[in-house]
Amino acid sequence: MKDNLLDKISPLPFVTSDASSPFVIAGPCSAESLEQTIETARELKSIGISVFRVGLWKPRTLPTSFEGVGIKGIEWLKLVKQETGMQVATEVATREHAKAVLDAGIDVLWIGARTCTNPFAVQEIADAIKGHDEITVLVKNPVNPDLDLWIGTMQRIVNAGVTMIGAILRGFSYYGNNLYRNVPEWQLAIELHRRYPHLPIFCDPSHMGGRRELIAPLSQQAIDMGFDGLFIESHYKPDEALSDKDQQISPKELNSIINSLIMRGKSQSTETLEVLRQQIDACDDELLNILSKRIDVCRLIGAYKKEQGMQVVQTNRYDTILQKSLSQAKQLGLSAEFIKSIMSAIHQESVRQQIEILNNNSDNT
Repeated sequence: MKDNLLDKISPLPFVTSDASSPFVIAGPCSAESLEQTIETARELKSIGISVFRVGLWKPRTLPTSFEGVGIKGIEWLKLVKQETGMQVATEVATREHAKAVLDAGIDVLWIGARTCTNPFAVQEIADAIKGHDEITVLVKNPVNPDLDLWIGTMQRIVNAGVTMIGAILRGFSYYGNNLYRNVPEWQLAIELHRRYPHLPIFCDPSHMGGRRELIAPLSQQAIDMGFDGLFIESHYKPDEALSDKDQQISPKELNSIINSLIMRGKSQSTETLEVLRQQIDACDDELLNILSKRIDVCRLIGAYKKEQGMQVVQTNRYDTILQKSLSQAKQLGLSAEFIKSIMSAIHQESVRQQIEILNNNSDNT
């Protein structure tokens, strides 16, 4: 089937072209009460936010967590529109959610990362909004780094006759220790932009970083890479938030971040020095995360060797690893000396970690 995304994408009606500041969609992770919803919206309106986002249905990883107020929150969003004049956005995950949003005149709906992984659920949403070309749909990336799955979700929406669509990069799930809650994988957004240069792409630094202190640097990185806007969680009392409080910031903090961002002129090509440097930074982050995971495994091996009374250094094993790495390096066009020095440093640190385990007399390994 012909890819019809490129020809049918319509501009988003609310995105401004002000080069002095980024376009930001903001609001709480979850609507918790009428007071919290209205007060947060008022404060965000006062700093110039024009689109208010909030979750009503919040299926969580654990059912013991706060899962949103559901359908009654629709009336709160209608009050936000009436009182502030802001456009309002909420997440939908089922056909029933989509119908309720349409009936209430909500301006923007977004499809979350978990829903994006399920084409059956996406198709049901697409069927529910079929022909409603007045609504805007934003699509978050799926939880796993699958570009075709992300694009496929947007294709289903376009096939339903809804062409005001945008993408949101919120990062991808990762097992083990990581700097980010969801690893950015910036290269997927770069490839998405290469294929569909007219598709608006937003960055969600809140879910990507998972911590307040990462929102500013991730936002700057997104702006530097030419993203069309930011999708940020903001709560009038973030420390009291019922969901994702560690990654929410107050409207005042959001205003400070927005004012500190450095806006750069856009180029027709993504292969600019700044973009390339951002890719280097992303690679460095990935390298550090992989090294951390490798050391974790080395420490487990150290614990096993301690239990079995084995010596730490296994020369034959290291030689096998080194020869395999050198063979792969040649295929990848990497210098043998470069790879030898890297593998030697990694091996030395692995040995040091395992010796530390062997010399630890406590039972806690």
